[in-house]
Amino acid sequence: MTLKKKYRLLEVTGIELQYMVVDRTTLQVRSLNVTVPDDPAGTAADVERSEEPVGHVLELKTTKPTRNIPRYRRKFHAEVVAINGQLENRGCMLMPTAMHPFMDPATEPLMRTNGNNAVNQLYGKIFDTRSHGWSNSQSMHLNLPFASDDEFAKLHAAIRVLLPILPAMSASSPFVDGKAGGSLDMRLQCYMRGHEKLPQLVGPMIPEALFNQEDYYREVFAPIAQALAVYDKDQVLDHHSANRRGAIARFDRGSIEIRVIDMQECPGADLAIAELVCATLKSLCTGQWMSSYVQRAWHESDLLAIFKDVIVKAGAATISNTEYLRMFGIDQEKATVNAIWQKLFEEVSAGLSPSCQEHIRFILDRGCLASRISKRAGKSPDHQRLLEVYTDLAACLAGDKAFA
Repeated sequence: MTLKKKYRLLEVTGIELQYMVVDRTTLQVRSLNVTVPDDPAGTAADVERSEEPVGHVLELKTTKPTRNIPRYRRKFHAEVVAINGQLENRGCMLMPTAMHPFMDPATEPLMRTNGNNAVNQLYGKIFDTRSHGWSNSQSMHLNLPFASDDEFAKLHAAIRVLLPILPAMSASSPFVDGKAGGSLDMRLQCYMRGHEKLPQLVGPMIPEALFNQEDYYREVFAPIAQALAVYDKDQVLDHHSANRRGAIARFDRGSIEIRVIDMQECPGADLAIAELVCATLKSLCTGQWMSSYVQRAWHESDLLAIFKDVIVKAGAATISNTEYLRMFGIDQEKATVNAIWQKLFEEVSAGLSPSCQEHIRFILDRGCLASRISKRAGKSPDHQRLLEVYTDLAACLAGDKAFA
């Protein structure tokens, strides 16, 4: 998502949604090789389709950053309907969630041979990209703007402290290799493991406590460039795109991109989470619960400890770090992450759209999508049961409805 003009702090939001293309009957992944042709769905000027390095993944994104997230619910859904219509005569359809539950990335996915092939080949040379952390991964990316070093500092501080609890709302990847993976957000588990060969790229996952461009270049981009120099002789990767932390600073675009949010079952749920995240970040940036300077004091290792627990247990994770709880105005010895989100939702809900409020209440009442998938599938589902559950999820995407 390129911000062509300099927007002020959280003035707009750029949204990217990634979907899997699968066989309508078997749910096996299918590679398109080329982008699905544009269809006159009435949203062409607002929603753009683009290819991902893996052939079975298709991305939809806002053509321009938007000041009005809720109005894109209809636009994204219209694109889903149009694409499904084109895929139907190929025996395929789009499927949601952050991971395919039973694909084998070592044998099934086909890396694209067109597009930015030099980058794809380089990543394949460095990493095992035919793995779950790379080829089996779909997420929502939020691109949030800043216009100065001061705005970057406020936004980066707020995002860093919110990142650890985001998977509690968005986790949607409980199954991998046909069985429960042990975490409700297996996508993030696999993502972190997938970069072990060059840890400089993903860093500590939770970004370091850096609050101006000069420090960020020195502490993040310089080590990335040094690590890549051995492999990237032709310099096909730039330091911005090679940064693969949970939130990445794009000084070339004047934005920070959040990358830890799993895809949901339908655009309505995706955009509800996007709206809630933006509203919560605005409150953090204005110091509603704790000043930005206090937020900046957090070390990434302390935040990462919370994050690792949340990607396993989602909203059921309990936080006993009282200083972290006070960040959000909670004066207790401990609290579940679901209780934290309940409080945050109540305090920002007045500014949220009716659609957002409906979906967030549903998530807080019924659990994140991964919890609902696990409950429906059972502890040890066979292949047929996973097929049934994920076919229902594809129907939720097609109809833009919540998965109960």
